[in-house]
Amino acid sequence: MDRRRFITNVVTGIAGPFAGVACAGAHGGARPVPGYGPLRPVRDLRDGKARLHLPDGFKYRSFSVAGDKFSDGSTVPGRHDGMAAFAGPKDSAILIRNHEVNGPVGAFGDRDKAYDRMAGGGTSTLQVTRYGEVIKSAPSLNGTMMNCSGGPMVWRAWVSCEETVNGPDVAGDFSGGDNARLERGHGYIFEVPVGRAATARPIRSAGRFPHESAAFDPSSGAIYLTEDNYSFPSGFYRYLPPKHPVLAGRLLDGGRLQMLAVKGAERKNLSVGQAPGATYETRWVDIDDPDPAFKGRPSYDEAAQAVGRQGREEGAAVFARLEGAVHHQGTIYFVSTQGGATAPGDTAPDGFGNGRGQVWAYETWSGRLKLAYESPRSSVLDLPDNVTVSRRGTLVLCEDGDGDNYLRGLSKAGEIFDFCRLAPISGDEGAEFAGSTFGPGGHTLYVNIQAKQGMSIAIWGPWERGPF
Repeated sequence: MDRRRFITNVVTGIAGPFAGVACAGAHGGARPVPGYGPLRPVRDLRDGKARLHLPDGFKYRSFSVAGDKFSDGSTVPGRHDGMAAFAGPKDSAILIRNHEVNGPVGAFGDRDKAYDRMAGGGTSTLQVTRYGEVIKSAPSLNGTMMNCSGGPMVWRAWVSCEETVNGPDVAGDFSGGDNARLERGHGYIFEVPVGRAATARPIRSAGRFPHESAAFDPSSGAIYLTEDNYSFPSGFYRYLPPKHPVLAGRLLDGGRLQMLAVKGAERKNLSVGQAPGATYETRWVDIDDPDPAFKGRPSYDEAAQAVGRQGREEGAAVFARLEGAVHHQGTIYFVSTQGGATAPGDTAPDGFGNGRGQVWAYETWSGRLKLAYESPRSSVLDLPDNVTVSRRGTLVLCEDGDGDNYLRGLSKAGEIFDFCRLAPISGDEGAEFAGSTFGPGGHTLYVNIQAKQGMSIAIWGPWERGPF
């Protein structure tokens, strides 16, 4: 199939605007639904430990634990984060997985291939069975830093995002250690193709800021990007490459970076509580200097805001900690982790934003932005992070909350339900879910546990029984 026909086929059948999505406001909330039924502890088929609570009929196996060995003998790093699954041979899946390692701790794998030999983040690529058995594995991008999330691309590649602007040209740091020891600046996106190692060349025109996720719109060729600033406002961006990536066969540098604004409302604050179904007409403002050259080694906070401040000066909208993003039938769903109002009885989280989470829906072909869901209270949805979508259009939300962390589902009808709970890990109360992604055919949900000893997990069972 030629590439132009491929583009046409990918976008055929786009649903109507926000098809089927019901919305919830800060004090209302869609009613919780049973989903797949009550959760119970289930033992890991790898070692018998009960790490997850799941509905009846579901099983799982963990694999590729931090400290294990890749097939080439090098060591698997920790901080497993964003991930995507691609079809592999004989019903296997090819997983490309981020490692959100910060600081000048040295590159894993072959340092001669590293973008920055002192930086410890990057990606690994694994071929696994539908039941979480590793066939082979290897580093695929190294020498990057704080690789948080990213997004799968239809030309069989993963775009990995650095959630930092640390570098030798930045004086302060965000938990990164001594920046002077780093060799290169960070804060970029990198393409990691399936089947071979990445070139470790950043897409500089897509900006230097704390990137979180990337979602590809096959109709326009645009890459939609989220920004996760912990202590100050974040923005929603799009990168317009110089040539449609499907036609080019890869993501090219040299394009244009833009930031979303609300028509008729300069610097609209969307981080606060919204009315149910709140909808906005939008426009895009250009970022004139997406890759600023820092002079005088500014503080981390100054450097991290250098790109976003340009957009806000032109009227771009304000969000609270934008994290996961996914494309589905012409709509980009993206998560504002601390967006919304503080519900009665809840406490506001630390950092910028007082809510417990919003899910936004941006319609790529009309330019409308709509609130798909706002957490009414932390017990329903608590600080959502990574997001993926099932074949039925149900969103899977990974929590990064203050208490127990869940995988929660958000149906197209706006109904939220619990699917999986992470059992407490003694001495590692900060453990969380990350990187959920369905494998080929939807048989397996792969997900990561980001913990002191991170790992990946394969979950399978009677999906047909519920909304996934």
